[in-house]
Amino acid sequence: MNFPDDLKYSDDHEWVRVEGDVATVGITDFAQSELGDVVFVEIETEGEDLSKGDTFGTVEAVKTVSDLFMPISGEVIEVNSAIEDAPESVNEDPYGNGWMIKVRISDTSELDALMSQADYQSMVGG
Repeated sequence: MNFPDDLKYSDDHEWVRVEGDVATVGITDFAQSELGDVVFVEIETEGEDLSKGDTFGTVEAVKTVSDLFMPISGEVIEVNSAIEDAPESVNEDPYGNGWMIKVRISDTSELDALMSQADYQSMVGG
């Protein structure tokens, strides 16, 4: 299982990569492995201001549908349209081509509440 140490993690199994005031968000390797084969991702929140904990979309796997939760507050400025045509990239490359949204961060202090790689790995028992 892969847990990059340059990311922050939420207890809802989203990861966050911060570059300036923009955060790229996706689901973790652990989350995609628990879901199984991802067959559909629906994100219709582009342009919306969402708060930490709000649902920004859903991911559908063969055996379940799960909500996707905002790990931080901000405006969804981009949705990864490539995962619409290739949802399997969420399984194959969750930290790369399988990213889901980009968010303009509205409250950088919320980043402090996210977990480090070591804390997240400990939480999921990896």
